[in-house]
Amino acid sequence: MIGNRTTVRGVAAQERRERVRRERGWSPDARRLRALLNALGTTTFRQLLWQKASELDLTFAQSQVLFYVEQHPRCHMGDVAKAFGVTLPAVTHIVDRLVQKGFLRREADPADRRVCALALTPAGQGLVGQLETTQLGALEHVLTRLAPGARRRVIEGLEALVEASGGAAQLAPNGRGSGPSRSSRGFARQS
Repeated sequence: MIGNRTTVRGVAAQERRERVRRERGWSPDARRLRALLNALGTTTFRQLLWQKASELDLTFAQSQVLFYVEQHPRCHMGDVAKAFGVTLPAVTHIVDRLVQKGFLRREADPADRRVCALALTPAGQGLVGQLETTQLGALEHVLTRLAPGARRRVIEGLEALVEASGGAAQLAPNGRGSGPSRSSRGFARQS
């Protein structure tokens, strides 16, 4: 009897979720885009990157801070917190761990002695280079599986998506993001 109640409750909960979805009027395109982006998050090229990072006991949040500091030398922790939409204590914890691991250092800021500037150590620069090589190598592998016209359409589509989402300012002319490259949800929970 208990199992039957659980099943009935599960079905009722699913029906409520479906009703809420219909009431919100989410388009099939929005649902498809979400599914595609979620699928990208679990693909081989992302798994390769995080396999490398996990070998170094590096969290996603830590890697994102390293990429940000590499793209914004001598930035302040407040800049990092603002870029990722998280609290200063969350960034401080992540930076502390990266300093302990020898990938990041705090430097005095001659313009404001109350704050410190962040800089990659030589080990941090090497790690960012390795992670970037892993990312780009995996992306190249994926791109070689697409016809040239399809590649161009994918890139143009993603550029349009970034533009529509208000993220165009985050792309540098070299195609590297200057801000968070993915959702920063969960960033504060990682160290």
